[in-house]
Amino acid sequence: MAMSLPSNPTPQNVAALLPKLSDADSDFRFMSLNDLYTLLSNGQPGFLVADYNTAARAVDGVLKTLDDQNGEVQNLAIKCLGPLSLKIPSSILCPLLEKISKVTTEHSVDSSIPSTALRTVVTALPRPVSGMPISRATQDAYSAISKVLIPRLVGYNVVPPMEKNLPHPPPGMLTASEGKNVEGDAVDVVVETVRCFGPMLQDLEVRALQRAVMDLLESERTGSVVKKRAVVAISVLAVYFRDDHLGSFVSELIESLRNSHLTAAKRRLLITITGSLARSIPLRFGPYLQTLGPFIFSAVSQEELDDQISNIGEDEEQDHEIIEVREAALVAIESFLASCSSETRAFTNEIIESATRFLRYDPNFTDIQDDEEMSGTQNQDEEDEEDFDNEDIDQDEDFEEEGGFSDDDDISWKVRRCAAKVLYTLIATRASGELLEDGTLYEAVAPVLVQRFKEREENVRLEILAAMAALVQRTGHGAATSSTSAIDDSHSALMGPPHSRKRRRGGSDASMFDTQASVSLSAGLTSPLAPPIPTSGPQASLSELSPAIVRSVTKLLKGSAASTKQASLALLKDIVAVQHGGLSEYLHQIIEPVIDAIKTPSTSSGATTTVASAGATSATGATLRIAALNLAAIICETHASSVLHPHLGKLVPAITLAVQDKFYKVSSEALNAVEQLVKVFTPPRCHTTGAEQQQYLQILYDVIFDRVTANDADLEVRQRAIHALGILLGRTSGPEGAKLFSQEKRFAALDILYDRLRNEITRISAVRAVDTVASLATSKTEFSAAWTRNTSLELGAQLRKANRALRAASLGALKNLVTHPAGHANLDGRTTKELVEVLSPLLSANDLHLLGPTLVVLTSLVKGNAKKVVDASMISSLCSLVLAPLGGAVLDALLILVKTIGEEGVGKLLMQDLLKEVGVNGEPAVVGKMVGTLLVYGGKSVGVTTDDFVSELRTAKDDQRKCLALSVLGEAGLRLGKSSSLSPNLFIEHFRSKSDQVPLAAAVALGRAGAGNVETYLPVILETMNTAKSSQYLLLHSIKEILQQASDAETDIGPYSKQIWESVAVTAQLEDNKANYLDSNAASVRGMAIQAIRYTLSDTDESYDSVLRPILVEMLTTMLKDTDLENRRLALTTLNSAMHNKGDLLAAHVGQLLPLVMKETRVRPELVREVQMGPFKHKVDDGLELRKSAYETLYVLMEAAFTRMNVVELFDRVIAGLEDEHDVRVLCSVMLTKLILLDPEETTRRLDAISESFRSILSFKPKESAVKQELEKADEAKKGVLRVSVKLNSAFPNAAGSATSGQNQLWRNYWEWVRKDFGAQLKAIEEENVLRSD
Repeated sequence: MAMSLPSNPTPQNVAALLPKLSDADSDFRFMSLNDLYTLLSNGQPGFLVADYNTAARAVDGVLKTLDDQNGEVQNLAIKCLGPLSLKIPSSILCPLLEKISKVTTEHSVDSSIPSTALRTVVTALPRPVSGMPISRATQDAYSAISKVLIPRLVGYNVVPPMEKNLPHPPPGMLTASEGKNVEGDAVDVVVETVRCFGPMLQDLEVRALQRAVMDLLESERTGSVVKKRAVVAISVLAVYFRDDHLGSFVSELIESLRNSHLTAAKRRLLITITGSLARSIPLRFGPYLQTLGPFIFSAVSQEELDDQISNIGEDEEQDHEIIEVREAALVAIESFLASCSSETRAFTNEIIESATRFLRYDPNFTDIQDDEEMSGTQNQDEEDEEDFDNEDIDQDEDFEEEGGFSDDDDISWKVRRCAAKVLYTLIATRASGELLEDGTLYEAVAPVLVQRFKEREENVRLEILAAMAALVQRTGHGAATSSTSAIDDSHSALMGPPHSRKRRRGGSDASMFDTQASVSLSAGLTSPLAPPIPTSGPQASLSELSPAIVRSVTKLLKGSAASTKQASLALLKDIVAVQHGGLSEYLHQIIEPVIDAIKTPSTSSGATTTVASAGATSATGATLRIAALNLAAIICETHASSVLHPHLGKLVPAITLAVQDKFYKVSSEALNAVEQLVKVFTPPRCHTTGAEQQQYLQILYDVIFDRVTANDADLEVRQRAIHALGILLGRTSGPEGAKLFSQEKRFAALDILYDRLRNEITRISAVRAVDTVASLATSKTEFSAAWTRNTSLELGAQLRKANRALRAASLGALKNLVTHPAGHANLDGRTTKELVEVLSPLLSANDLHLLGPTLVVLTSLVKGNAKKVVDASMISSLCSLVLAPLGGAVLDALLILVKTIGEEGVGKLLMQDLLKEVGVNGEPAVVGKMVGTLLVYGGKSVGVTTDDFVSELRTAKDDQRKCLALSVLGEAGLRLGKSSSLSPNLFIEHFRSKSDQVPLAAAVALGRAGAGNVETYLPVILETMNTAKSSQYLLLHSIKEILQQASDAETDIGPYSKQIWESVAVTAQLEDNKANYLDSNAASVRGMAIQAIRYTLSDTDESYDSVLRPILVEMLTTMLKDTDLENRRLALTTLNSAMHNKGDLLAAHVGQLLPLVMKETRVRPELVREVQMGPFKHKVDDGLELRKSAYETLYVLMEAAFTRMNVVELFDRVIAGLEDEHDVRVLCSVMLTKLILLDPEETTRRLDAISESFRSILSFKPKESAVKQELEKADEAKKGVLRVSVKLNSAFPNAAGSATSGQNQLWRNYWEWVRKDFGAQLKAIEEENVLRSD
């Protein structure tokens, strides 16, 4: 039957296939339907519209095959209905829906065929898009839905038809009758109809569907499965309830809940509906919680529990319906917490009491009254010990025999599981605020969680452990969890400044490219010290509870369920990470179970329970071993060597055995633990170098060496092993290390690293290992000459590669190797020459990230080899650099290189080119500093003197030449110091120049020269400032330049600090230099004070921190409350700077400052004004810059102190910002991508609100008269929204999945619309993300 199908089908092609749909052979029917589906999919949108007869025959033919005896033919017929409904005339759409709804399946037992076919058609029809005008096709589709489908669902015409004498609709699909029950598929049709056409439904239709679904829920004949789907339908419909409709619906719920004759089943149903409404429409439902809440909480109250207990006899079993009511109530409470967090604050006590009460609810096992008297976990050591010893938490057979009933009849575990989930959600949504700080969570919740670790049901126990882990994580304020991050993370700081929240004043120098600090940090050179335990607060509470947690978890680790063990190990890891240790006293309790878990066979499946709230994956033998190895690694990282030594005899064999595991993830994690063990054995953490340490280190070396050289090992394993080898070689450097590790093995290991450096697959890992070895080397005999030369050249060869990460890492490793005395001494002339050749192309201002380290390497190569290294090519490259405005660490590195060239006596050619080839064409400040530096350190060899530039300054007519001469003399004065013969008046006399550039250049030069000779220059500057009022502005620049150099040891301004302050105060027209300028009546004075404070925050001196500590928060609060708009903006930037530089001083006070920041993110209509621009009126928002600063500060606070922020309010402001001006939208999009990682659960709950904001941005169409800039902004906004949408979909793929629940339905609709209308852009973004990840 094979035939070629046309790419542009016609009605005749369709008509030719229709007779074959009735063929006796099912294969022919299937193939005909398949061809028909292809034609309908490929055809033009209206190719059947003009041929009514063919379209009607096609509908009849496909509908006939819905009752086919062959299931595959039926499925394909349903599939054809989608494209067919889009190709037929609109007049056939109503008959199509009518016929589908009346289809009877005589030849098939599947009664869901009609409902499935209806859902297929409804889904395929054009639907309304928010923010876009409704098309004619969409209107026709809705008309058919309204005229046919909705009456068929409810059983009557909701909207009176225009035609008269029409037959009454048949009984509704949602109406039960004698001998006919409503099926869940009919409810699914309602869900799909509302989801697709909800915005167009009339209020009468929404009410009719709601009434029909509620009748279904109230009917006793309706099955439980159908009722669950009906609850989903109610939640979907609620989105389109009008306010009065919602109010009346909630009133009906309240009246039903008040009914004294309410059955348990009906009560459970009503409570379930309230929970679904909270998830579906949280913003609109929240205000009703105040009235509805008491009815829900009464179901889990102590009074009802007491009444139930008193009404049950000794031999009577628990009423399952009552337990299900409590389960529904707890599920609803969890929904309230997750979706309506603000409104649930009034019920905080009730939530905690009910959740903790029913977390202990186990009537078939223990008397719950005993648990009511719990006085604290720590005071029940003996009782807990007895409980755990007498009870095997994994075997319940004895319990069944003693109780005289089967656990299959006990469903009380459902209540306990829901109670644990409530506590987890409470911690997730409220631990960022007062509940954690005031101790409520640790006083009322944590002890109960710890006590219930002995829970006998596995899935309940996992929820309890997840809740406890969430509380511990929130206590840590975002502390890093371990060193087990990817290998790249330990080198993320390379080629940049060391990780520190403190920054040097006045820029940086070439030491900013010194990676030894960051490598040393990752190498664990210092022995870890646990921070002091605070006297109060969450950390103190966790410390007090830790003994009880450890005891309980240790007992859990002795069980047989892999999932419990894995969750317990993760909890211990969180405790160690938050406390930066803290298990020193308990290692003897947990080390044996941890080792047993490490030895668990990877093929062991164990339990595979999944905890949704904790995001855990299935627990297997392999994942259990990984968790145990992860814990062992962080214990070794955070505890002192002396504490670990008694346990190393057991840890080392277990971990080294895991390294050989065939599963690469286990082996990789074991190697990470080996790396931490290496740090434990080696100095300076371990001060002993005995035989035992040598033996352990030899074992670790052998296993690392084996994995590095094993060609059959997984790439990740080899990369991790190479990294560990680099740490081992670096840690055993020097005389003390030589006692632990022989020189022969060291050279063999270095040769292996060189070999792996030449391998393309392991190259980047080897580069970083070499970097680590070179950074940590302390002896001049660390490397052989041949290895140094070969490795240097190999590293240099990588600088020509296109891989930027490889180039950056190679340059960093080369810098550390070449600058190390052992490496520098082994370089010969040939190697040096070849290195200069590969480094020369990097002497470009196009990539400053690589330029700085390149200059440092060249500086090292110039020393001792100046005549070979400094050639015409290098001089030309250096001269080209000064054409760009360099600054910061790069400029410092360049000046150090120039200084070295001058000291080596080869600066004459460079000086000539700088003066002749560059001169005034370059950046004057950069050229002047280079020439001045070379002039001082090159001496007579450069061919010019200071007097030459003094003469040039006095005789030059060109302003640019004068500026250059001033810059040179200022730098020379700085470098010469007190030996300089330059007079301050030489610079001051040029203040009177009529040029715009010369006076400022003279002021800067005066300041730099004065920084070198403070005793001579500063008194003159201060005296001139007091006498020459016209020069005060320029002299302030000079003082500023001196102050920027004040961090140098040679620049001492202490004796003049008081005079400087008085002169600055007088110049600023401040009447009293002892006044509180933040309280000044003049806004300009307050603004000056705010900016001055911001400037001082970069000071790293500890004494300054001690001064700031008691006053910083008060000052920031005063600033943020300033009445002047611009001053508040400056205050926000000051807070931003304070969080960057003094975050430790502000961490505990974020809650006090945050409301002031949140306040400034709101749009203030009174600040929006209209400006007349010719014939047009333009709106100007004077508060925009303030809002931008507020959101920038909010982002910094979010990164630094997220756990102290009100997450609900934060999301409210971010989502509100998505509808603000373009610049604010960009900031909020960035914040949203960060929140995906910081709080994925709240992000999931906010997807519907996010989708509405995104949809409005994507639907925006600029005016026809819009200028190019406006068009570019709109396009950029759409691209940004699509990028964030892709990230959200990748992070939460289930949210855009099937509409089986009422949650995230708006997001699902949005994502379907985006995929349809912006498919090409999405594909480009996804491809871009793949390239970036590679």
